Amino acid sequence: MMRATELAHAMVLPALYDGAWVVDATVGNGHDTVWLAGVVGPTGRVFGFDIQAAALQRAGVAVRGMEHVCLVEAGHERMAELLPHEARGRIAAVMFNLGYLPGADKGLTTQTETTLSALSQAIEVVAVGGVVSVIVYPGHEGGAAEADAVRAWAQALPGAYTASIHARINARTAAPELILVKRVR
Repeated sequence: MMRATELAHAMVLPALYDGAWVVDATVGNGHDTVWLAGVVGPTGRVFGFDIQAAALQRAGVAVRGMEHVCLVEAGHERMAELLPHEARGRIAAVMFNLGYLPGADKGLTTQTETTLSALSQAIEVVAVGGVVSVIVYPGHEGGAAEADAVRAWAQALPGAYTASIHARINARTAAPELILVKRVR
């Protein structure tokens, strides 16, 4: 069975190209950051956001020597403020992997309010043809409410965007879900 992160990569890949600008809105252990950096190549740009210094340190080791990766210690809700001005409308993909940092304090999680703010910013900075992927984890405390809010946000998007929800990636009742938004105009 395909993991949610593998499905997200497969669904985001068609929007990416050599030299693309992308955002990892929740760096965590850096797996998406590294994957994005490899796909967009050294002529691309990867901007990674996380509020936890430990996450950025882990990811920093994985992207050492990759000059095209910029890691920012800030919440994803500050994305639009902290991205370079020329990034607006140029971003090919924004990836979110919500929840908590694996191997760290499970009490420190993404929060619905800041996630919804970040998602609204993501659809503003993404280019036409670009995508926003969101993996939600309803199985942790607060995760179900966050997942419900993200689903509702995606379903209420205006006509310039299409949203698809890939629920129940595996048989567990509280399995991760992938929500994919594409900017069509």
